[in-house]
Amino acid sequence: MKTKIKAWWLGHSAFRLESQTGKVIYIDPFLSQNPTTPDEFKNPDDVDYILLTHGHEDHVGDTLEIAKRTGCTVVAQVELSQLLKKHGLKEEQRIEFNKGGTVDFEDFSVTLVNANHSSSFQGDYAGEAGGLVLSFEDDICFYHMGDTNIFSDLEIYGAIYEPHVVAVPMGDHYTMGPQEAALCCEMIGAELAVPIHYGTFPPLTGDPEEFKEFTKEYCDTDVVIPEAGEQFLGE
Repeated sequence: MKTKIKAWWLGHSAFRLESQTGKVIYIDPFLSQNPTTPDEFKNPDDVDYILLTHGHEDHVGDTLEIAKRTGCTVVAQVELSQLLKKHGLKEEQRIEFNKGGTVDFEDFSVTLVNANHSSSFQGDYAGEAGGLVLSFEDDICFYHMGDTNIFSDLEIYGAIYEPHVVAVPMGDHYTMGPQEAALCCEMIGAELAVPIHYGTFPPLTGDPEEFKEFTKEYCDTDVVIPEAGEQFLGE
């Protein structure tokens, strides 16, 4: 896939992306306490944006520490954003939005879409869980599904946003497993799928190779299984 966008999977559901103009974007930066994240990615200091799918600690992760250290902008669903403010996130670093809403930045936009999951932060209700659709100007669309199981809205998202790349949770126990995840790929119709949310903790037993085989059976989406810390998009 030809793209100017660079992307790294950092283990669990965390990603690092670089836009065409070099803006650095982290999604769900569960890093310092993530046993699968390589040491060189655990404490980033070159962050422009953090985008969050929901409030669970294995997704919010190091958000507050990174924001304090770097001054980056944090984009999250409204209730979660307000909770992060109560825990020290500065007002000027905070952008809140809700499902169906889009926030535009210099060379990309992010839309909050549905996910079928729960959301809390440090024991407090954090709104509803979501997925994130990143549309890069004159380049790819990257869809991070967040934590979810299969649901029928995915066909609509595939038709509207036409994502090129989709990050698909398939570890089972707290999200869907490999077979449901593969059916999601059929519904969305992306060119490339990256399995996420597996292998980090003992209950997450979903096998990415099994997901890849199911996906081959159901649709034409290619599956790439990067190592944690590996760049899988861009040069």
